[in-house]
Amino acid sequence: MRVRIEGWLVGGMAAIGWAAFCVAQEAGGVEGERLSFSLREAFEKGGWTMYPLLFLSVLTVAFILYLIVVLRSEMVVPRLFSKEVAGRLYKADWEGVRQACRLKPNPLGEVILAGLDALEADPRLPADSLKEAMQSEGERQALAISSPTQYLLDIAVIAPMLGLFGTVLGMMKAFQVVALDLAKARPMLLAAGVSEALITTAFGLLIGIPAMAAYAFFRARAARLIARLESASGEIFNLMLKKRGG
Repeated sequence: MRVRIEGWLVGGMAAIGWAAFCVAQEAGGVEGERLSFSLREAFEKGGWTMYPLLFLSVLTVAFILYLIVVLRSEMVVPRLFSKEVAGRLYKADWEGVRQACRLKPNPLGEVILAGLDALEADPRLPADSLKEAMQSEGERQALAISSPTQYLLDIAVIAPMLGLFGTVLGMMKAFQVVALDLAKARPMLLAAGVSEALITTAFGLLIGIPAMAAYAFFRARAARLIARLESASGEIFNLMLKKRGG
């Protein structure tokens, strides 16, 4: 089911990209003639703000692909790793646990290493102090898991604003042309200029809307992974308390 949802997400981004390609294929009539233009012409008519928008669209797709790879259970709380560590703890193989954490870096392993370091510094460390050491590292790992999703939210906010900024510039240019030549200031000509200026707003929304949807999706996934990390860390903590005297 998760693979299917991820496929829909990437497919949706591809559809948005295609929609961006087609958004400017046909414009309104000017003096009875039908105007059409390609994506390249849309970029020319949209002005320089189209290029930052293009960069943001590529960045959005890149972040989505990155988060699909990184925000997986096997990357945060690997199943085989958890079993291996638990088995070594049952045998009180502290050095083996440390070696396993170093050979297979992951957030759970970092939390375990924090606990091992605390116990190595003071073998009689109180349970509350050991828990605090592991919780502190767990908070750092949780931040590392959730923070990349924030970039999608930033893009979702910036892209429409950048598109609106491009539209304002385009409308200023259109009205300026009309003001400089009142003899040619026909309503249809002004409408054509305004429609061209709105291209940047359309592209900004085409980027911002899927970026916001992707942010909501990955934020929820990150929250689930953090909860799983907390649960696995709690189990390891209890094992460490039982076996540290063995």
